[in-house]
Amino acid sequence: MNKQNRKQDALNYHSKGRPGKIQVVPTKPTNSQRDLTLAYSPGVAEPCRAIAENVDDVYKYTAKGNLVAVISNGTAVLGLGNIGPEASKPVMEGKGLLFKIYADIDVFDLEINAKTVDEFVTIVKALEPTFGGINLEDISAPTCFEIERRLKAEMKIPVMHDDQHGTAIISGAALMNACEIQGKKLDKIKMVVNGAGAAAVSCSKMYLSLGVKKENLVMFDINGVLDTSRTDLDDIRMEFATERKDVKTLADAMKNADVFVGLSAGNVVTPAMLVSMAKNPVVFAMANPEPEISYDLAIAARKDIIMATGRSDFPNQVNNVLGFPYIFRGALDVRATAINEEMKIAAVHAIAEMAKKPVPEAVNLAYNITNLKFGRDYIIPKPMDQRLITEVSSAVARAAMESGVARKGITDWDAYNEELLSRLGTNNKLMRDITNKAKQAPKRVVFAEADTYKILRAAQIVKDEGIATPILLGNIEKIKAIMRENELDLGDVQMIDTRDDCPRAQEFAEYLYKKRQRRGITKQEARKTIIDRNYYGACMVQFGEADALISGLTKNYADTIKPALQIIGTDEGVNRVAGMYLMITQKGPVFFGDTTVNINPSVEELVDITVLIEKAVSYFIPKPRVALLSYSNFGSNKGEIPEKSAEAVRILHQKYPNMIVDGEMQANFALNSELLKDNFEFSSLNGKPANTLIFPGLASGNIAYKLLQEIGGAEAVGPILLGLKKPVHVLQLGSSVREIVNMVTIAVVDAQEKSRAAASPKARKAK
Repeated sequence: MNKQNRKQDALNYHSKGRPGKIQVVPTKPTNSQRDLTLAYSPGVAEPCRAIAENVDDVYKYTAKGNLVAVISNGTAVLGLGNIGPEASKPVMEGKGLLFKIYADIDVFDLEINAKTVDEFVTIVKALEPTFGGINLEDISAPTCFEIERRLKAEMKIPVMHDDQHGTAIISGAALMNACEIQGKKLDKIKMVVNGAGAAAVSCSKMYLSLGVKKENLVMFDINGVLDTSRTDLDDIRMEFATERKDVKTLADAMKNADVFVGLSAGNVVTPAMLVSMAKNPVVFAMANPEPEISYDLAIAARKDIIMATGRSDFPNQVNNVLGFPYIFRGALDVRATAINEEMKIAAVHAIAEMAKKPVPEAVNLAYNITNLKFGRDYIIPKPMDQRLITEVSSAVARAAMESGVARKGITDWDAYNEELLSRLGTNNKLMRDITNKAKQAPKRVVFAEADTYKILRAAQIVKDEGIATPILLGNIEKIKAIMRENELDLGDVQMIDTRDDCPRAQEFAEYLYKKRQRRGITKQEARKTIIDRNYYGACMVQFGEADALISGLTKNYADTIKPALQIIGTDEGVNRVAGMYLMITQKGPVFFGDTTVNINPSVEELVDITVLIEKAVSYFIPKPRVALLSYSNFGSNKGEIPEKSAEAVRILHQKYPNMIVDGEMQANFALNSELLKDNFEFSSLNGKPANTLIFPGLASGNIAYKLLQEIGGAEAVGPILLGLKKPVHVLQLGSSVREIVNMVTIAVVDAQEKSRAAASPKARKAK
């Protein structure tokens, strides 16, 4: 995609619909007049009086305890420099979004027009009654150091400048683990730090606190090495000035160095510099978007290297999101008066230790890795690892209590961890995990309706994001015209017009004829039929020229499935196909099936559908919990539907004893674990809500997902077509670009799983 197009996509993302990325949402009922009298006048007077009598009750009756201010004056924004407070607002909103989705912390972003330390401190200090914590962001050095120092001294709520301490904490954990793997002692290593800004200074201070010796650290800024002869250094940077006379250049410093830490600019380190380093070097090239040396160059230069960058497309990403959400979470939960050194060090050790523990299967699934484990390519946890909220937040909270800055204690740590995990059920993390998994091994996806704007825009996005390699079927002149009109950059993508003399059209037609010759099709009809893009696309998948097919944007659902069934057919042991939706709700993801194919399944068909869907769900989450739905609970009402569902459950329990499944039951009991436990404690679903719902017929499933989508505000990802030998997925008629991208992402993960299954020893033996 060209630069102008990316720019417009970013502008559209922030401007369409409700401008910006965040909103304020009521947390209490507001539907009746009584609700409003409690929320405001006269009811609001009661908590006001309580707080006036005991100021700490502000945490009990208001949102203060879960509210953080993300504050900037816009003087050092994201490498954009001093662009002003208004221009910094999109970044601050983005930071607030990360706080929310990773740690369920609410944020007000505040962009203030204050350039001097005194102005900034006066404004922020006056906000203390409103917030439970202050996250300083994108403030230029050296004023950021003095601002943070004064605010920490003068305020009694947690204050942290994440640009300084976030990278320090994450890279500190990475340094500890990298040195352990490489057999190096922190107090013995020779370290080079390239960069002397806020992050570099804070990182260096952290490394010293972890055991690195100051005399073994050499720092550089844009003007060269920081040495004691320099007269242009402030007191903060002079602290890191070296007395060594043999170091004049970065190349000098790199000779025999054990560790290089880059927080500077791209491509300033050469392979020759790495070659000159000591045995088993550690290199953190953290400049973004271009590291000080590229990952590929570094790995090629030294086979014994441990390499980390700030980028997500290489191992060992040093990402601040591993730290700040959970550090503030722990600090808020004990009402800490500060984020002190003990809490930061606790976060470092928690992150470092977490990388050494067995990785949950959900993380392996998210990153499409069979067995992620501690080693050269995994020295710090992955951002998608849900354990971060419990491991880091708990460590920070405990350190706050032990260091005396906590105003509230935690006694039941197991209950606290459960509370932390429950906070993660309010976001669409699963779709992010699925997207990340797709990016690990992109597949070739053929689009059968490529001469439409929505399809081409989606193809552009999945290509740019590294999710899939598009193949476009359609009128090529029309495709190119849409591309020119909308400045799409798909010129290097394969395009096929099936009306032309396609290279394999004759071969595809012969294949269709042989499969359907006893179903009434003639050779001539097969040649005509294969021109249909859905037939041609299905043949491309069948013959290995593509890995998945996407269609259905402009066609009837049945017309899209029919070619796939005729060309590809159902998978081994599968008697019928089924349709499933992933519903991303405020309470977490729920899978719905069958929502698109089987009108009124029999008992045997319901069993087949459940087995098919349970297996598919296991690709996305480790433990499907399946409920067969009805208007009855365990025989409380008679009728065809409850009896059919109950019999299907009986068979499933008998044939698939390891499947977590129960029914028949009403939807509210399936989704409300407390309700189920109170009334039917014998149910095998007790403990947690169901995450996979099997509907007794097409009508109920189809109606339910559409109601939830339109009225409940859930995002529907699908329909996901299950049971075919190879991946073919059908879009909703008129799908949005976002829905198409989501469907392509699902198709890629489906193709990955089918490829993995085909390569298994069992599958090879069967062949």
